[in-house]
Amino acid sequence: METVLRGVSAVTRWLGFLRTACIFFSSCALVVLVVIFGWLVFGRYVLNVTPTWVEQMALLLVCYIAFLGASAGVYEDTHLGVTFFRNALRPTLRRIVRAICDLALAGFGLVMLLSSIELVEFGWSTMLPMLDIPEGIRTLPAAICGALMLLFSGTRTIDQIVKLAAGVAPEKDGTD
Repeated sequence: METVLRGVSAVTRWLGFLRTACIFFSSCALVVLVVIFGWLVFGRYVLNVTPTWVEQMALLLVCYIAFLGASAGVYEDTHLGVTFFRNALRPTLRRIVRAICDLALAGFGLVMLLSSIELVEFGWSTMLPMLDIPEGIRTLPAAICGALMLLFSGTRTIDQIVKLAAGVAPEKDGTD
């Protein structure tokens, strides 16, 4: 059982790297978004020539920012959730409820992944106007987010189940 706990811990560290990559790419996309909107304003009001590609690029960047940021939120457990009732439970029952919630979130991630893959495939033959790239690029971050949600919450579910089976005491702050 101790070997399994170490394995889950190693996977969690690797997933932490993925979370950091999500934050990094989201942050870079946000910087690019600000720069291209600066170019839009400059082009429109100074050069009197509106760059038409900015709107499509902004929509694409917002998709990546939102979905990669959301998946990082799942890893950090800062996504939208009502924990009042769960935190009021005894530690062992709290861990069981937490595992069930994480399992449901992993299921949602799986459905999101599979549905988004269909959208990516469906839109790959259509080109985005002004950018001349496949439409599937816009729905790709939803598939990535679904996969990451499945990984992050699925690993947390396994961690909770292994700790329950091993009899590891919950952490004092109640976040376990």
